[in-house]
Amino acid sequence: MNIKEVKDLIREILQSDITEFELEHTGTKLRLKRGRGSTDASPSAALNEVGHPEIPNTLPIPNEVPASALTGLDEKDEEAGLHIITSPIVGTFYSAPSPGSEPYVKVGDAVEEGQILCVVEAMKLMNEIPSDVTGEVVRLYVETGHAVEFGQKLFGIRPHK
Repeated sequence: MNIKEVKDLIREILQSDITEFELEHTGTKLRLKRGRGSTDASPSAALNEVGHPEIPNTLPIPNEVPASALTGLDEKDEEAGLHIITSPIVGTFYSAPSPGSEPYVKVGDAVEEGQILCVVEAMKLMNEIPSDVTGEVVRLYVETGHAVEFGQKLFGIRPHK
């Protein structure tokens, strides 16, 4: 599994009612557990089967999330008919493949579905963010070098019909 597949898996689990998940794949074991904390205080409870400490999820999980937070859209964007590209991960936004080079896209550029729009660096990995729609870039929400959060707006694209 690559890091994107692991992140996608974690995202799916967080959006479900699953509280514990374990996967073993080609000698690597992934174990996810969430909740309000363990009631077992024994030292061995803090270690998984590989002998590494587990990091419990201590962040509160919201009961309801507004639909606009999930889609990255607000009313202004919906009225303008824009398709919003959001960040799939937390990291640093880069509009170009390297410092000093031309950005992947600029406002006014036509883009095709699958075309790389930017890179989000996370944990020293450069994650290319593709367009999932064909259209025209009409808004850029982030400046290069700035931190982005999961679900944060990156681009507004007016789809071609």
